[in-house]
Amino acid sequence: MKAYLWTGQSNCYNINGKIIPCEDSGQDGELRTGIPWPEDRFTVSNELVQDNLTGLQWLKDANPAEFPVTWQEALEYISRLNREKKGDHTDWRLPNRRELRSLMAFGTRKPSLPLNHPFENVFLGWYWTSTTSAMHSGYAWYIHMEGARMFFGRKDQYYLFWPVCGQGNGVIAATGQKHCYDSGGKEIPCQGTGQDGELQLGQVWPEPRFVVEQSVVLDRLTGLYWLQDAAISSRTMDWDETLQYVKTLELPLPESSMRWRLPTINELESLVDSSQHTPALPVDHPFENVRDVYWSSTTSFFETDWAWALYFNKGATGVGFKREKNFHLWPVASRIKQRSSS
Repeated sequence: MKAYLWTGQSNCYNINGKIIPCEDSGQDGELRTGIPWPEDRFTVSNELVQDNLTGLQWLKDANPAEFPVTWQEALEYISRLNREKKGDHTDWRLPNRRELRSLMAFGTRKPSLPLNHPFENVFLGWYWTSTTSAMHSGYAWYIHMEGARMFFGRKDQYYLFWPVCGQGNGVIAATGQKHCYDSGGKEIPCQGTGQDGELQLGQVWPEPRFVVEQSVVLDRLTGLYWLQDAAISSRTMDWDETLQYVKTLELPLPESSMRWRLPTINELESLVDSSQHTPALPVDHPFENVRDVYWSSTTSFFETDWAWALYFNKGATGVGFKREKNFHLWPVASRIKQRSSS
């Protein structure tokens, strides 16, 4: 099973941010890879909302504490929800970074949630996750609801949180985090913390995760094929250059029908191991010449003359101005059936 989701992007854009026909663009909006969303994405039951894509259940109220809190206060608030059996559940938790990110839609903004979502009180700001930053363990990952950026902030700062419960249906991969940390960044025993490192929820990574076939690496978690050399082009490019350059690659692939392409932001993020940094890849990865920042084929819907990129030293998702030659290319290939762009 693919352990990554479709981004929700269905349009294609040029370097100036104008909508263009998707055919042969190689963009996210053309290929729409990843697990597709069900037609009825959400089911509401009183104060709970089930996401039928992931099987997770969220509070309908996206701001239960009403005011921003520190990371530790968010964890403690959720412990209280479990003691009170909120919604008849005792498995409430602060979502890990992949769980919270699973709600993000890359074809909407303010908030970056699927159209016609049923949630209330969604604040256009940062929301905590239970995943600590591997680069700075006194920091935790958070996601901005306005445009879906994912970065990390100091645990003693004040942000919002959105409780989740349920085990899900296995379409979200585990983050890789296995340890727990206090607000100062000191490692602590995991039991009872409610942190990502304690729960380790999500699809378990296969062993071995990566299989090298000549110059190509199969990720058995996602079924994606990556070039082993992550610096096929030694220079940085603008966004349009990467889309055109990848079409010229004639490096061997397992099947003649497969073609190299620019990965979506969800495909790039699927490589991240949240227990590692510089790069944020699994410790036994076989890749060579990994650079810091890579373009994705996903346009930023917040500003369509920008596109999404993955920062591999940190494991963060951000955006870059399409016209600037700032980022690298890491080609991907997969067995996909192209969906209609209508």
